[in-house]
Amino acid sequence: MERLTPLATAFLDAEDVDPRASLAIGSMAVFEGPAPSFDEFVDHIAGRLPLIPRYRQKLATAPLGLAAPAWVDDPGFDLRWHVRNTALPAPGGPDEIGRLMSRVMSRRMDRDRPLWEYWFCEGLADGRWGLLSKLHHSVADGVSGTDLYQLVLDPTPTPRPPVADDWAPAGPPSTSSAAAGAAWRLTTAPLTIARAALGSLAHPRRLARTSRDTARGLLTMLPALRPVDRTSLMGPLEGSRRYAWTDVSLDDVRTVRQRHGVTVNDVALAAVSGGFRQLLMSRGEEPVAHALRSLVPVSTRAPGAESIVDNRVSLMLPWLPVEVADPVERLLAVRDRIRELRAGHEPEAGGSMTAAAGLAPFAPVSWGIRLGLRLPQRHVATVTTNVPGPRTTLYALGREAVAMLPYVPIADRVRIGVAMFSYRDTLTFGITGDYDTAPDLQVLADGISTSLAELLSTRTGA
Repeated sequence: MERLTPLATAFLDAEDVDPRASLAIGSMAVFEGPAPSFDEFVDHIAGRLPLIPRYRQKLATAPLGLAAPAWVDDPGFDLRWHVRNTALPAPGGPDEIGRLMSRVMSRRMDRDRPLWEYWFCEGLADGRWGLLSKLHHSVADGVSGTDLYQLVLDPTPTPRPPVADDWAPAGPPSTSSAAAGAAWRLTTAPLTIARAALGSLAHPRRLARTSRDTARGLLTMLPALRPVDRTSLMGPLEGSRRYAWTDVSLDDVRTVRQRHGVTVNDVALAAVSGGFRQLLMSRGEEPVAHALRSLVPVSTRAPGAESIVDNRVSLMLPWLPVEVADPVERLLAVRDRIRELRAGHEPEAGGSMTAAAGLAPFAPVSWGIRLGLRLPQRHVATVTTNVPGPRTTLYALGREAVAMLPYVPIADRVRIGVAMFSYRDTLTFGITGDYDTAPDLQVLADGISTSLAELLSTRTGA
């Protein structure tokens, strides 16, 4: 049986610790009309299911929590339970889409079933329709979740034929065999660690480089022990969510990148920093230097591994320069801070810690994660994730996808998160907020767009 990694299990642990959290990632793909019938859409998804085996698997927990949950076939799999239909009230614009995203993504998923949902949505403005994809974060990260679009959708207006399907669920393991397997994994954990250590010793140069980079990365992480300054961006969450978004031109982002000698991600984070600066000032709060540390996920996938459905991420923990008023200086501050963290091997340290947790006995690792999640979190004020999406047009049943709106979950006292997603020539910033404490998400969305416009209007850089 394939089991969850400690990182993937942590998303389940976070929900167990906070019953108001829903750790599902998602996106809304918007298509040109006319919409197909719901039955046509269900048949279309049925024809792609063999390409995504995980969609017919659910999680089975080990007795006494001695091993990580394992993926097993769901003998009661019902496609129409997972594929649902809904319609927006008129006029089917941003407000209505935002309310649908908030309602669907706030609701926790049933762990007795495969952890995904597709919502077929009619009634969007201009005769359009949408596909709201919801996937628990324990199943996949943003990169592999995005790659699933390539399987469900088509690269041309002509749909690919359905895939032959002879699936039959494998029988679940018995309780005794599951208990024996979990006990075996626990007792053989020292051997697993020893084999990994011996394997590392066989490549001394690689081991020395990894050890050096990990040590440097851990030192780079030490400043993250400093709590962020108290602002309205952090605190208890109500449970329900709000959603807003803004779009910018990728050509504009590339223009700024070339003009100032930075990366696309630097430009995106600078725009987010400017948006948060505007939000704090609109709330009557001073955007000070230590107001906003962000968790920035970093993919650790090797090229070609995008289609593997799991979580392969590390992180960086930069301060976003909300205290800097000048847009160019803010951009260069982002560039320098990200360069410093990368040069200090912070992402490598996070990856090494995740890999080490995967070798250790599961139970104490899980207990440690749960204990950490119960402690008051005062070190990260937001999450900002940037996932590159398809560069070419995708289609569903011959209808062109014209937009893709990303959603990132929030939890653990983080009241606002930002997901950045590129599709064709557009970069979309999807903003998730706590319902009670973030009623002004549009201020942040407008501030992001304004910040990019300010950068675009400049003509000189460092």
